[in-house]
Amino acid sequence: MRQIMPSQHKDKRRVGLAPPIFVTVAYCIIAFMLVTLTGGCSTNEEQRLTFEQRLSAPYDQTTIKESLTLDVLPMIQRSPDEIRPGYDGTELLSKGLNVVAALGQDKDGYQTWYNMFAFHEYRLNVIRKYFFFVDDRTGMFVAGQGRGLRFDCEQILSEELLGGTYATMSDRQVAILQYVLENLRKDIIDELGADVEKPGQNNKMLDISGMLMNQTFEMIFLKLESSPMLAERLGQDAGIEFEHRSFDKGKIQMVVENDVVKVKIRVGELSRWMGFKQKKSRPVSRVLSPHR
Repeated sequence: MRQIMPSQHKDKRRVGLAPPIFVTVAYCIIAFMLVTLTGGCSTNEEQRLTFEQRLSAPYDQTTIKESLTLDVLPMIQRSPDEIRPGYDGTELLSKGLNVVAALGQDKDGYQTWYNMFAFHEYRLNVIRKYFFFVDDRTGMFVAGQGRGLRFDCEQILSEELLGGTYATMSDRQVAILQYVLENLRKDIIDELGADVEKPGQNNKMLDISGMLMNQTFEMIFLKLESSPMLAERLGQDAGIEFEHRSFDKGKIQMVVENDVVKVKIRVGELSRWMGFKQKKSRPVSRVLSPHR
């Protein structure tokens, strides 16, 4: 009697190839991880941008020359939920004779910001406005997070400055930038009583921000001193780049429109992914002639 043996065809195995179902599952897992990582980076950037947009809302919604004290004060006296839903911190109000600032800080102390406004002594309209934001977190490998600084301001230029004579366009640009820094120092130190040399408990956040901006402008002026012709490129869309002692690299753009100067500074992580809005700057003429 012939012995019945198991069929050899049924015992054969495929060597070196995974079953189709496993291949499909592996591809799905890889695709999911890629979507999660890239989507996470985008979400982090969007969340950070949205948070900054909320913080800078008083600055963005205020119009230089037109907005009055009565327009600004309600905007900077915000509830925590207006800053960010679920935010458990507060913004502190600091007032001078003609300057007011709302200063805030997250509970961990890594993010600090302020909206600051200077008013005309008699007409009470806004003649200078500022927004400052610094993030001192270490981003590691998460896009949209990391140490960075943002500074925006608009100021009305004096007739004396505009009517002055300058040997070159670069000299004029540097003089305007120095004017911006002088006003910033005056508003922080003289008006609000900050001490940028010896930060204390009073206005501590303002003291530190003043120190950081002093350092930032110092690095910008060093760059312009080493390459004077760069000052003529301040009004271009990309601005100019400079080295920063604490935040690696930075960018600055300065645009003059009639008698108003607009300055944007981005440093560190913010200079890499945030960028400047594309806009055409009005060419400035009459370098050697009076303004009026």
